Amino acid sequence: MTVERRDVPSLLPPPDYAHVAVGTGRIVFTAGGVPIDPDGVLVGPGDYAEQTRRVIANLIEALDVGGASPQDVAKTTVYVVTAGDRAPLPAVWEVVRASPLAGAPSTLLGVSALGYEGQLVEIEAVAVID
Repeated sequence: MTVERRDVPSLLPPPDYAHVAVGTGRIVFTAGGVPIDPDGVLVGPGDYAEQTRRVIANLIEALDVGGASPQDVAKTTVYVVTAGDRAPLPAVWEVVRASPLAGAPSTLLGVSALGYEGQLVEIEAVAVID
């Protein structure tokens, strides 16, 4: 395994992710995965969970092209359009927790806008491979 996930004993245990990931090998960086299908159509307009599922599927495809799998992911950053309301964050996080990306150190951010009209979620990843 190229990525070892660790928790810091002196810190509060994190919910469903690791504090730290240590990797050896080559690094794979992805652009932010977006909820757009191969025809350029936004998937799940207005639906945070559906968009998150599509983003994760697209991100896993991108990782594969880079020679990585979800188990190789050392870090994710999850961007969620919140318009100042934290309510959408748990809905997105539940989908991430249930995905193959779960467990990697992660940052969850509420933002005011993302690149595509109607886009609610974007996730980027860093992976380490042999």
